[in-house]
Amino acid sequence: MTNEIIREIEELKKEKNAIILAHNYQPKEIQEIADFVGDSLELCIKANNVDEADIIVFCGVNFMAETASIISPDKKVLLPDNRANCQMADMVSLDELKKAKAEHPDCEVVLYVNSRAETKSEADIVCTSANAGKIVSSLKSDNFIFAPDHNLGIYSAKQSGKNPIIVPEDGHCYVHTMFKPEDIKKAREDYPNAKIVVHPECNDDVRQLADYVESTGGMVRLAKDPEIKQLVVGTEIDLVTRLTRENPGKEFIPLRRDAFCLTMKIITLEKVLEALKEEKYEVVVDKEIAAKARVGIQKMLDLS
Repeated sequence: MTNEIIREIEELKKEKNAIILAHNYQPKEIQEIADFVGDSLELCIKANNVDEADIIVFCGVNFMAETASIISPDKKVLLPDNRANCQMADMVSLDELKKAKAEHPDCEVVLYVNSRAETKSEADIVCTSANAGKIVSSLKSDNFIFAPDHNLGIYSAKQSGKNPIIVPEDGHCYVHTMFKPEDIKKAREDYPNAKIVVHPECNDDVRQLADYVESTGGMVRLAKDPEIKQLVVGTEIDLVTRLTRENPGKEFIPLRRDAFCLTMKIITLEKVLEALKEEKYEVVVDKEIAAKARVGIQKMLDLS
């Protein structure tokens, strides 16, 4: 049955001139049928360079599909399940961001790509976890507004030496804040020869105990280092799926085996097939919002 679904997906991709993009947190079977798998920055860049396709099937969550639609307004962007949302992206409202801008008019606004299109429209520049430090360092002002992830805002401030105003104060990724210092200490005991890498969305006390702090794309590159044979990975568990597939002979251990992003897992092969058959669920961003949001996204891409 699975092979038949995959065959139908491949046929429909050719028939409809479609491309499948998938985030690193997608399950194994989705990673394997994707034309490109990457982190948020890599997917932004890819979505910006898909001239050959008419349809983008985005296997990820809503803000990612919105970003693809903003970057490639001439493409039809499909999200196989319209319930695939990101809780963090909804943690900052448009009104809250406008209020912060009014209170701090001299601050530039850096918006994490993990945010909705309407809030991106209020950003001076967008960032991902892969380039947040570089983006913040490029700002003209010493103080900056950052939304919505508290931990990434603090981490990028430390990298740049600038002063953050985080909106909201408690914005977070529920997967990455699951990791605790005790998890690192246990991994050191259980795998004394392993290196440990964690995501910058993790709490500071976890980041400080790790050997490396990397975005998922950074983790993919780190895994290819010939010096690393065993790596404990502190992010969503299906990145380990990709690392294991791409690096035979190496061992990759999840820092926590319950680190699941539930909405990433609701996209299935059956839903990808249905999306291609019926061309649903199309993600359409209001033209005015998209035009404003595109400014900050393009500034980020120009620096990448």
